[in-house]
Amino acid sequence: MQTLSVRETRAVLPELDAVLAREGSLVITRRGRPIARVVPIEPRRAVPSHAELRAAMPRLGSRSEDLLRAEREER
Repeated sequence: MQTLSVRETRAVLPELDAVLAREGSLVITRRGRPIARVVPIEPRRAVPSHAELRAAMPRLGSRSEDLLRAEREER
């Protein structure tokens, strides 16, 4: 974590992404007192594939429409 004054932050602004990648986060100070913290946004997680879950689930012996039809015929 790097600490920069407001003036130093203005000078670094064009390459802020590189500074954040290198340092991880920045603390901006005014007259020696911290006024802000700049942190990179965490990347969004990818949507998981449910193929493995579906493959692990047991298969029923018959299709659901067959089960419903049989239940209706019993009535």
